[in-house]
Amino acid sequence: MISLEITICIGSSCHLKGSRDVIKILERLISLDHLGDQITLKGSFCMGECSKNGVCLCIDNERFNVTPVEVEPFFNNEILKRLN
Repeated sequence: MISLEITICIGSSCHLKGSRDVIKILERLISLDHLGDQITLKGSFCMGECSKNGVCLCIDNERFNVTPVEVEPFFNNEILKRLN
């Protein structure tokens, strides 16, 4: 079984950009798809992407920047793709 660790920046800049909302949306999507045993969410302080738009998150050492509005399409296109 494939498992993913997703690290979300919770530093001050990403907090202001909506990291709390990003986490809540990811938790809801993971629960709806019954993926709690395959996806682990972690928080991290500043990941050095403060100048970019959106909240920084990292999957398998690959960094992404997403806004709360972009989380669901990102989940469907990037996260679910990695699990299949």
